[in-house]
Amino acid sequence: MLKKTISYTDFNGNDQKEDFYFNLTKAEIAEMELSEKGGLSETIKGIVAAEDTPEIIKIFKKLIVDAYGEKSADGRRFIKSDKMREEFTQTEAYSELFMELATDSDAAAKFVNSIIPQEAKKALPPEKQ
Repeated sequence: MLKKTISYTDFNGNDQKEDFYFNLTKAEIAEMELSEKGGLSETIKGIVAAEDTPEIIKIFKKLIVDAYGEKSADGRRFIKSDKMREEFTQTEAYSELFMELATDSDAAAKFVNSIIPQEAKKALPPEKQ
């Protein structure tokens, strides 16, 4: 799980600094891998190799949005819903995060590695980690 503090200016012109949480479960990773021909990892490699910027942007958005959620008070659940995702994408915090990942490949790699559970990374072949 990644806790990311994002500073942004809200639509009232106020400076904000909030913590946001991002996580993908082992099941979500497996679903992503199995839903793409050759697996999501291979699809991403192909898109990057082809320098297909519009597709890379779509994948970043999907990863951000799919990973966004809120941790329950007792820590037993990571709550996600379409409504929560929609609300998050309507904030300047989302815009700040998106622009950071779209323009800084190191930040993007760190983000992706932080939202994937360690157990899921171990299950991947070494070239996909």
